[in-house]
Order: sequence, then C-alpha cells, then structure tokens
Amino acid sequence: MGSDAHGGKSTIEKSGSKDVTLDVHLLSPYHGGSHQAWAEGLRENSSHNIELLTLPDRFWKWRMHGGAITLAREYRALGKRSECIMATDMLDLTTFLALTRPLTSSIPTILYMHENQLTYPLPDDPEEGPMRRQKGERDLHYGFINVASMLAADLVLFNSEYHRLELLGALPEFLKHFPDYNEFEILKSIQEKSQIVPVGVDLARFETQRTELDTTEPPLILWNHRWEYDKDPARFFKTLYQVQASGFPFRLALCGRSFRQQPAEFSEAIEKLSQNIIHVGYADEETYRRLLWESAISLSTASHEFFGVSTIEAIYCHSFPILPLSLNYPALIPLEFHSQCLYSSQEELYSILLWALSHPGETRIISMKLSEHVSIYDWQRVSQQYDIAITDLCR
Repeated sequence: MGSDAHGGKSTIEKSGSKDVTLDVHLLSPYHGGSHQAWAEGLRENSSHNIELLTLPDRFWKWRMHGGAITLAREYRALGKRSECIMATDMLDLTTFLALTRPLTSSIPTILYMHENQLTYPLPDDPEEGPMRRQKGERDLHYGFINVASMLAADLVLFNSEYHRLELLGALPEFLKHFPDYNEFEILKSIQEKSQIVPVGVDLARFETQRTELDTTEPPLILWNHRWEYDKDPARFFKTLYQVQASGFPFRLALCGRSFRQQPAEFSEAIEKLSQNIIHVGYADEETYRRLLWESAISLSTASHEFFGVSTIEAIYCHSFPILPLSLNYPALIPLEFHSQCLYSSQEELYSILLWALSHPGETRIISMKLSEHVSIYDWQRVSQQYDIAITDLCR
C-alpha cells in the first residue's frame, strides 16, 4: 500500500512516532453495523485516547443533514477541547465545524470514508433499497455533503485504494452537473490530502471457537452479507440452483443483516433450497463464529463493495473465498491465488464453485494460506497505521 501517481499515500510510509498520546473525538452520526465496529475497534486498539460521540443508525438521510447539528451541540456541552477530531463520511463536517468554530478552528480534522454517496450503486428496481424514496435516482445533495466534508478536512482516509480511485474518478462528472464555477481543481486538493488505511477487523474474537472442518458432512456454502440488492443475491442463487441441478451435495447458511424490505430472491431461494439450508437470518455472535469455521466456501456476488469485512472474516476462519474479479476483492487476495478464487463471468463463477466443491483438499490448503494473509487486517496491526496518521497530522 505505497504511494501512487494520484497522490494517495498509505500511513505505513509515514514516519510519525506513536509515543505521543492525543485526545481524539470521533464523530459517528450513523453508529451501527460496520461504522460502529470500526469506531469501537479503533477506540479499543488505538494508543490515543479516543472518545466517541454517536447517534443511532437510523434515518440515514436525516443523519447526513441534521447529525452535525446534534453532535455539535453535544460537543459544545462537553466543556473540553480535542487535540484531533475524526468523523465518518455520514457527517456533514462543514456544518459541524461552523457550529463549533470557537472550539474547533485550530483543531486538525480527519474524515474517514467508509463509503460515499457519489458511487453507491443504484438499484435496477426503483422501489428497492435505501434510495427507494427518490425512485432509484441519485440525490446529488448527499454526494455534495461528502465532497464539501472532504474539502473541509485536513486529512481524508479511505478504506481502500479501490474506493479512493472510484470516488475521485466520479468527481469530474459530478462537478459537471453544476452550471458554472465547477471548481474542478478541488480534485487535486482532495488527492493530495488522501491516504489509504484499511478497516481494522477484530479477528482475535474468532479464536474462541476455532474448530477443524467436518469433512463427513456435505460442504457448507456461506452467505454472510447484507440482504440487499447491491450484493446481487439473484446471481448467488442462480449459481446455487445450477449446483443443485447438477446433483452435487452442499449445505447452505444464509447469514447477514436483513431489512424490512428485502430482495424477493431470498424468500424464493429459502423455499427452493430448503433441503440444503441449515441457517437463515441474522446470526448472533456465537452462531456466526461457529458457522464461519464450519463453512468450506464463502461466496460473494456483490456488485458493490468498498472494502470487504465479511469476506476477511470468512477467509480468516479457513473458508475458501469465491469472489468477483472487481471492486476491492483483488486487493484482498494475493495475486498467486487470483485464478482459483476470482471470477469475471457467470460461467467462471459456476466453474470455480464446482471445482471448489469437488477438491476439498486443495481448497483447504489455499484457505489456510489465505487465512494467514488476511491477518494483516487485525486491529492490533491496523491500529498502528491510524495512530501514526493521527500523530503526524497533529504534530
């Protein structure tokens, strides 16, 4: 994760000392799921003193509009100053800084980009997913909040190089929407202050239930993603129907967070694959850890993934990954295993899955090597990159 021609740098290359302990306020206006796991993981593993200011993870649009007002009020009420402020991409950082100007005008600020509202994929069905209230059309105002917040921050951290390049690549077209003063030069400004620091993952928690794979049962295929359109469940189930028709035995666990409105493919698949399914629905922590260690194969058909925490969790637990040759997935898998693990078409997906199901010994060897590789994303290692980035900014 070195520097590149576009100006982004990894904090690994920075030379800052971790001996300095700073007081940091981390603002998380949509505090749930991966946002919550990231914020709390950083707080628990950082050498700096990190205090969280949060709001519940609901009403995402209102959080991007009004979360800054509420968190500004709460920050003012604290009665103490920070040495650094961090915020997630769900915060309107410009509004927060304006409302806390007497306290924050000289405090360095970091914006962490989990995701963004410029390139989040739109659904084919305008009534589906988090953008259904605008009939599937992108509301550019939320993208503008992201852009203005990046401009206001002193440092912009992206969770992957794929995410950074995709967002910066979308900026010129976004700016063309406006009638004049398009400010194309802001692209360079954001490039120059951006770095890549991956999401930390609490991998140590899986050690409490480490088990050996039971080879007496049919291999378990795992879905551990959100039940949303951007994970392309239609392709996932189409592939499993093909395997089912071939007569190859397998078991299926459908984990992941579901919402009030979920893709129709799930209810259809639960009926068609009922003889194969051993788990349906969100899994509590103990069940989730057990299913990860039991799974022989973890399969992603996502059309959107800025990082891939659930994939890293599965790989760490020796589940053989079958992933798209796109998004951030190629960065998670060493090049030597791309041909075995990554696909670029429906035919390749089906072919790799059949190979994995019929070659358990070979996939097991690869899985153990990949598990060792993804340990670089454990919080105990990744937190050092955040600490250096914070220290170097504030020195």
